[in-house]
Amino acid sequence: MTELATLTKEVLGAFFLGGLLLGAISQRTHFCTMGAVSDVVHLGDWTRARQWMAAMGVAILGFAALSDLGWIDASKALYASTRWMWLSTLIGGAMFGYGMVIASGCGNKTLVRMGGGNLKSLVVFVVMGVSAFATLKGITAVLRVSTVDAVFVDMSAGANLNVLGVPGLAYLLGLALLVGVLRHKDFWCVDSLVAGFGVGGTVMAMWWVSGHLGFVPEHPETLDAVYVATSSGRMEALSFVAPVAATLDWLMFYSDASKVLTTGVAAVAGVVVGSAASALQSKTFRWEGFANPRDLGQHLLGSVLMGVGGVTALGCTIGQGLSGLSTLSLNSAVALAAIVLGAVVSLRQQAARLERTACV
Repeated sequence: MTELATLTKEVLGAFFLGGLLLGAISQRTHFCTMGAVSDVVHLGDWTRARQWMAAMGVAILGFAALSDLGWIDASKALYASTRWMWLSTLIGGAMFGYGMVIASGCGNKTLVRMGGGNLKSLVVFVVMGVSAFATLKGITAVLRVSTVDAVFVDMSAGANLNVLGVPGLAYLLGLALLVGVLRHKDFWCVDSLVAGFGVGGTVMAMWWVSGHLGFVPEHPETLDAVYVATSSGRMEALSFVAPVAATLDWLMFYSDASKVLTTGVAAVAGVVVGSAASALQSKTFRWEGFANPRDLGQHLLGSVLMGVGGVTALGCTIGQGLSGLSTLSLNSAVALAAIVLGAVVSLRQQAARLERTACV
């Protein structure tokens, strides 16, 4: 048991460091999914979108390589499923995408902004976490399970893009994304390279930590194979909706011995600390609050939509968009498409509202 406890600390420490790196990179390079979509919609600027695509390409290639080398078991990943939850991921993803726009960022960006002194993001963090917890185990969980989760397609071969039957699909897709990004000269700058390869590499590293370092073939008490310190008992990487709920739960019930620290909670803490350290070092740390009650109301609504939508969609922009999609999960592909669609609709509505206000 002493060896298991030591291994658990190592895995948790590695996820904290992974979160730390993600937070620092995101703060310094402005890596942000919502920002990337906004830049494309409003400015026609694909710079941050290419950062995101590069991260996706690296994560996909990394997961495939780890699996083919036998270092991880792809079938044990959190996103591996025989159920295509198309309605849950579609509706949940659209809710999350719409919400992240009016809440000024996704789950990861919320943590990054918190680290930079943004008090609005602290409110988003709490409300999103409570909403996510309610959708995991509370009143909205009952609604979720009895409605959208009841609609799915059974796929015996696995709800995975590999059902397309394309040999080496992961390598083809990952390389296509990287080649498509690297052929643009404006991508060849420090910020874009660090954001794309740094974020994607961090996701890949967390798969190795959870799936290889943290894998115990035989637990000394249960004799079952386990992935230590994960909340699901399966191999996990980075995600920032359910882990935010788990963080609040751990903080509020710390004295309860049954509440144990998990990889998701460690990563959440790491992102905040990494962002804060980067903001302080670059002298960009500053306190920021709500401009007016309308601003508060929009962020509250966005927080609820992200909490409920993120759990319903089985993840967020990082959880489904990078960690999940790196496994070629069909659910992740639908969730990501829905998140982008929801964000575009929300951005268009914001622009139309500003135009009407300007004309008054």
